[in-house]
Amino acid sequence: MRFKFLLSLLLISFCAPATPAQGEDTSPTMKLIYTINGSISPKSVRSSGDGVVSAHNMMYRHSVTIYDAKTFELLHTVSDSVSLKDFGHSKIDGSYKGAPVEGTFSPDGKYLYVSNYSMYGKGYNKEGHDTCSPSSGYDKSFVYRINRINYQIDSVYPVGSVPKVVEITPDNKYVLAANWCSYTVSVISVEQNKVVKTVKIGRYPRGIAISNDSTKAYVAEMGGNRIHVINLQDFSTSYIPIGSNPRAIVLSPDNSTMYVTMNLSGRVASWDLVANKAGKSVRTGEAARSLAISADGSALYVVNFKSDTMSRVRTSDMKVTQNIKVCNEPIGISYDVPTGNTWVACYKGQIKIFSNN
Repeated sequence: MRFKFLLSLLLISFCAPATPAQGEDTSPTMKLIYTINGSISPKSVRSSGDGVVSAHNMMYRHSVTIYDAKTFELLHTVSDSVSLKDFGHSKIDGSYKGAPVEGTFSPDGKYLYVSNYSMYGKGYNKEGHDTCSPSSGYDKSFVYRINRINYQIDSVYPVGSVPKVVEITPDNKYVLAANWCSYTVSVISVEQNKVVKTVKIGRYPRGIAISNDSTKAYVAEMGGNRIHVINLQDFSTSYIPIGSNPRAIVLSPDNSTMYVTMNLSGRVASWDLVANKAGKSVRTGEAARSLAISADGSALYVVNFKSDTMSRVRTSDMKVTQNIKVCNEPIGISYDVPTGNTWVACYKGQIKIFSNN
């Protein structure tokens, strides 16, 4: 009798499906479920986490477009035109235009902050450029705050030249903007509604990720080989030697691991923040640009600009589990937690939406 009982236990153990390990990507095959067209040229997309996704359409369209995350319907088109005089930043009457690059939603759901590659209007004569330095003399620009009650711009913040990535701290205290040509990060106080600190970074700061406890900001120095770690309590800095040409950064949900796209090598690198050492890396394609992470941290989603692809990477072993031909020049990506869909910005004028369910 005892023999039969043991035999049955063995059979159950062999036949029962294995329990997925923590961090293991068990997602089914990603599928294209919708394509958004229209008057857009999205450099990036960003999920609010509460029902909408924004697209930032640069100087080619001078707009930010807002979509329903479930129905994909266009809800709002926000013009980047502002009167700087109304906000106390110009003595000249008239409208100025921006060039929306990236965006971040405030954790309280009230605002969308958007960076502008350049400004256009009287007094702005030297448009930003991708090859530059603080001595180049390119015009400084602004971060806009868009009020989500009416989707109108209600505040503007003067920052450095060619601001790109913009991120807000989870405690809603600071908004950080990476100034590509100024080699700095501007720190905006939400409470004071103004820039309160400028932190020097090396050549071409871009990607930003912020710890869950809002004490650290990780900034990629794309023109170098370091991640700058800014202490958000005293604004001191330290460094992580991640490797050449880091671009975008995300953190695992528990903040134990940092993932970084390495543009020139086309790889995604991981870094163990607890042990403070390099982890595994994987090649995803040519010019790995933006990346996003799933809600449970099991998968990364990476757009490869020159390969015209999106890759899904399993974080447990840093293996590519799927490569999808997306569009010409995929440049931005965002994971929408409520729906589990991944949104991809195609620079030539589309947004592709993929299911993970």
